[in-house]
Amino acid sequence: MTTLIKTGLDQPISSRAELRDYLLRGARSPERWGVGVELEKLVLECPTGRAASFARIETLLRTLEAQGGWQPLHEAERLLGLKGERSSITLEPGGQLELSGELCPDIHCSQGDFARHVAQVVGVGIPSGLCFLGLGVQPFTPLEAIDWLPKARYGIMGRYMARTGDMGQRMMKQTAGLQVNLDFADEADCIAKLRLGQALSPLFYALFANSPLMDGIPTGHLSTRGEIWSRTDPDRTGFIPGLFSEGATLDTYVDYVLGVPMYFIVREGRFVDLTAEPFSFRRYLAEGFRDERATLADWDLHLSTIFTEVRLRPQIELRSADALPPRMSMAPAALAKGLLYDHQALEDCWGLFGSLDDPSWSALYGNSWRLGLRAPFGRGTLRDLALEVLDLARDGLMRQKARNERGLDESVYLEEVREVAESGVTLAERLLGQWKGEVPEKVALLKTHCGFGESD
Repeated sequence: MTTLIKTGLDQPISSRAELRDYLLRGARSPERWGVGVELEKLVLECPTGRAASFARIETLLRTLEAQGGWQPLHEAERLLGLKGERSSITLEPGGQLELSGELCPDIHCSQGDFARHVAQVVGVGIPSGLCFLGLGVQPFTPLEAIDWLPKARYGIMGRYMARTGDMGQRMMKQTAGLQVNLDFADEADCIAKLRLGQALSPLFYALFANSPLMDGIPTGHLSTRGEIWSRTDPDRTGFIPGLFSEGATLDTYVDYVLGVPMYFIVREGRFVDLTAEPFSFRRYLAEGFRDERATLADWDLHLSTIFTEVRLRPQIELRSADALPPRMSMAPAALAKGLLYDHQALEDCWGLFGSLDDPSWSALYGNSWRLGLRAPFGRGTLRDLALEVLDLARDGLMRQKARNERGLDESVYLEEVREVAESGVTLAERLLGQWKGEVPEKVALLKTHCGFGESD
């Protein structure tokens, strides 16, 4: 999701500086900052628990379109999404349903968009026998039994990911996450937010761990989604070590992205596959590809294929949280906004990471999705860090003074996740503690744990 007006991008790039300047197009003055939330949901057939077929999901979209207020998004005559006045519904490669809300001035606005979206989707889907789960990984259906979304982009990516790791196609078809989009004022502010957002990624994995199952059984990870991402493609996932350096700039980010192998470019509406051999954007910029020269449109497309924990497109995107139950879906945005939109909170939070060396942080990162809040951090655990960080975020949100019609500030969205931190028991561990019985009983448990519209 981005509010950048993407015009004049088709001319060949004349200098590397244009790449950096393109990222700076996203800069906004603080009074214009907003927050965006992208929420993915798993779609299951009830009561079998199987991943819904693409045919059933397309029928769902057609029914929503017929109700009015949506414009269809087609590819090769198939309905693959809907565009509304304030939000869009798109599909991930395995049929995961994603809401992308407009950039809102505060989280109260994002929550309102989300509630309206959920009411529409579940109002159509549940009577037709579908379940919608805020869960990080498909709980029952094996990889090969999940339909591929008929989208040219995903055909190229799927074949490529079969070569780069042993779980890339699982990432595409079986996982669901939650993404927070934030603004920045200038280059220094951007780097400070990218740096802290990256440092916080282990905490986001642990605090929002909600994917302990895959193929019907516990996996040994509290965020199996985190483990899957770590085994997807080392060239474009994980974190960017250079962002932790004292002298990091936007050129640090540009250097990283230039080195990432390309998937494709688009010419005359068709995807041109560039995956026959490793072909970085740096090489493309220098040599071109056949008769094609690099354009800013190609750069923008390439930026969308960077899957690090924090990325820039040119808004800042935090990508580490699992998909969550509706009651907690605004918590990652509240945590991020409280910390990154308040200067004091940002500085104080970064200070909590100052003594971590690279090996220690790498170990924390790897432990976060396996051990959750029990992962060692400094002299304590990630639970200890979570409690400190939540206090900082609460104070940051209170100082921002964005209130809803009842006079409540945005710290209200931290209440559910604070209870998780205080108990030290993640959503994943709560689910595992009740995981028993036959498939219909487990589906019923999942609907109670993280279902959308199930209170009806």
